[in-house]
Amino acid sequence: MKSKKTYSLALLSAFLLWLAWPPMPFTTPLLLVALVPLFIALENISSSENKKSGKRIFLTAGLTFLIWNTASTYWVYNAISSYNGTFVAIPVSLIPYGLGASLMTFAFWLFYRLNKHTNKTTAYLGLISFYIALEYLQQTWDLAFPWMTLGNGLAGMHQLAQWYDYTGVYGGSLWILISNILAFEAYKKLKLQTGYLKFKALGIWGLFVLIPIGISLTKYFNATEQGTPSNVVVVQPNIDPYLKLEAIPAAEQIKILTHLSDSIGQTNTEYFIWPETAIPNYADEDRIRSNPDFLTLQDFLSKYKNGTLITGIESVKTYPDKRTISAKFRPDLGFYYDNFNSAMQVENSANVQFYHKSKLVPGAEKMPFPAVFSFMDGVFSELGGSVGGWGWQDKPSVLYAQSGIGAAPVVCYESLWGDWIGKQVKDGAQFIAIITNDGWWGNTSGKDQHEMYAKLRAIETHRDIARSANTGISCFINQRGDVTQKTKWWTRTAIKADINLNDEITFYVKAGDVIAKVLSVLAILLALIIPYKKWVKNDRSTRPTI
Repeated sequence: MKSKKTYSLALLSAFLLWLAWPPMPFTTPLLLVALVPLFIALENISSSENKKSGKRIFLTAGLTFLIWNTASTYWVYNAISSYNGTFVAIPVSLIPYGLGASLMTFAFWLFYRLNKHTNKTTAYLGLISFYIALEYLQQTWDLAFPWMTLGNGLAGMHQLAQWYDYTGVYGGSLWILISNILAFEAYKKLKLQTGYLKFKALGIWGLFVLIPIGISLTKYFNATEQGTPSNVVVVQPNIDPYLKLEAIPAAEQIKILTHLSDSIGQTNTEYFIWPETAIPNYADEDRIRSNPDFLTLQDFLSKYKNGTLITGIESVKTYPDKRTISAKFRPDLGFYYDNFNSAMQVENSANVQFYHKSKLVPGAEKMPFPAVFSFMDGVFSELGGSVGGWGWQDKPSVLYAQSGIGAAPVVCYESLWGDWIGKQVKDGAQFIAIITNDGWWGNTSGKDQHEMYAKLRAIETHRDIARSANTGISCFINQRGDVTQKTKWWTRTAIKADINLNDEITFYVKAGDVIAKVLSVLAILLALIIPYKKWVKNDRSTRPTI
């Protein structure tokens, strides 16, 4: 097969993946066959006698994944260019576009190498393990960007993902990969075999696709909301993110937030949810009770006997010594400090709780691998920074109200981590409060993808979600992933609903990302076959016998 045709097939797979990806409506099932053209191209390359077939495999798969990743996350450029201009934004944007694509491509290259030394079944098992292991790496290392995990694609038709309460998104990745493999094998049988036998593989693929769909739809239509109702208000102040941190005083922003809250608040309202960095001043956590903005919040809550407020805030903690890797030194004042992107819970009492955003955006909020670069901390401190960037907390936590209600605070980017939120639920969270500021990306598909991914967290945990986004999209999501109420983009408004507080613990909450962990171990073992077969076994076969 000529290079032009293989690259055309690679581009076709990229197009199908993009077409199936959120926020495209009704095209999600294309994910189940989108990789078939790429498989056709790679098999033709592998079967050729070209000595550079490994390079062609990498370039062909790389073309598919680079185009798909870039087309689906193009909005990353918007956020970077707004502050840094085009000449900086273009090369910097290539990092998130290219890194994830490189890992996906590497999985297919390893599959090609393994296929040269093992049978087809083992090679396919290797591909599945390599791909999901590298997806899991994208979730767990310091360059984390799990946005394009294959299982996230089912957010486009969440009715098909109801079994995520057992598997999480990696169950979706597993289903999509196996479906594509079976579809490719069925395609080959249809071309090569005759008679009814050529339809056998197609039937196997059909069953593999239809059985999970049937299970999911049955779960979806038979699901009932569990728990006790609680009246919640979600506020969308629609304050320009490029002005809110400096140009608009915090007091003025709080006035907007309290007015919107009061406009629909009821005497029985139990929660008000305000967005990420709703209070844009560096409040000292240890002196928060004397902070003028905090006193304003308590005055607002005094009208609601059972009211609790969860709001985004930029907070600070000070230390006499460098007790965290992210702490920065103030030589003029002689102390260390951490600044946090926090969720703060305020009540009609002296009780105040903070949750510090823990899944920080690489580069923008945290230098990757801060422990490795800790020796450079002195250099960064001279420049007014730190290798750690923003501070964070190492373990998830739950915000408990006086009434005993537990809320899982989730700040922006963290809503992509199902296992992190699952731990909050396991620790007693009865609903999920997502606070975010998606205005940085503009009116792009990024904001829609972010909102849609939240539906998967509701399914995994059987928890209602109240989502407050500064400029939109704010919404309520029920336990089966339906968006029951939502706002328009770039609109100042507030919405309210009676959500259900649930105590049920799903299998996924108990087990976490066990699929990804098991396949990661298997990936390492299967990858070791490649050097063993190439060097160790071949070396033994060439030794003279005695």
